[in-house]
Amino acid sequence: MSSRRNYWRRVAQAYLGRGSSQLTFWHERPAVNDTVDMMDPLSGYYMKFADKASYAGPFDAEGVPLLDYHGVIGQQYNPIAIAQYGLAWFNRYVATGDLAARSVFLRQCDWLSSHLEQNEQGLAVWMHHFDWEYQGILTAPWYSGLAQGSGLSALVRAFALTGDGRYQDAAVRAIAACLTPISQGGVQSVDERGDIWLEEYIVDPPSHILNGFMWALWGIRDYWLILRDERAERLFEAGAATIAANLAQFDTGYWSTYDLSRVHRMHLVASPFYHRLHIVQLTVMSRMVGNATFGETAEKWNKYQHDPLKRQRAYVERALFKVLYY
Repeated sequence: MSSRRNYWRRVAQAYLGRGSSQLTFWHERPAVNDTVDMMDPLSGYYMKFADKASYAGPFDAEGVPLLDYHGVIGQQYNPIAIAQYGLAWFNRYVATGDLAARSVFLRQCDWLSSHLEQNEQGLAVWMHHFDWEYQGILTAPWYSGLAQGSGLSALVRAFALTGDGRYQDAAVRAIAACLTPISQGGVQSVDERGDIWLEEYIVDPPSHILNGFMWALWGIRDYWLILRDERAERLFEAGAATIAANLAQFDTGYWSTYDLSRVHRMHLVASPFYHRLHIVQLTVMSRMVGNATFGETAEKWNKYQHDPLKRQRAYVERALFKVLYY
């Protein structure tokens, strides 16, 4: 019961309190980066992340962002946020040639390269050192397929940009968790049909969070394109096939779902932000692999968000889910 009170107190402070919260960073305006050459990661990251580059802090003394979760969690490093903040500044550097933007990007990659930790099975992962609510409590320290993939996207670009072997070495260590089953300390799950997933949160049974899977796959693809590792190529292709084969399960007929969790009787429909994010990510996936399923689903989900009745139904159902299960 105390964890439930802490959750609602923290959420109230984040949404209703003054000043910034972790939501200030996450809830940007998702947008495709139309200037990117999909076969050249050095041409930019696939989403603009413009609002993330404008994040006002807090930061540590090295200029690495901290997120303020309020409540009992407080200010924390989040490796996903650090990687995406770095990628936002990488985009700014590509667009402007500003060496200061390059420096901001590389500072985030320095943090990522020096903060890999070994999990109990000896794999190198980025740990979150705070408890988090998802299907109960994820007890610190915990790791994430999304963190692994986002970190890879940043590190391989830093290596290609600078030739500094520290970034390559860290990326080689970090991808191992993506190639390894959850049972052996990795972040990869295989469902009953043989489809391969990368899990944002390590829970049992795996919940297949859509946005986290797609972002993680982009990191695998970046690793393949820059380091030319055939294992990464095969994993990306298998993951893209998994998404295409399972997209219908994320479609309620009026909105997208956040995940495919089977723990609760209700679906957790995506928030308005995550629904928009899904649309942008699927648009990027369509350009990456040329599978019409991604683009067609993005168009359908875009129509959902412009239908007032569908939008209202999604808002109500998500609110009810939170009240019942959080």
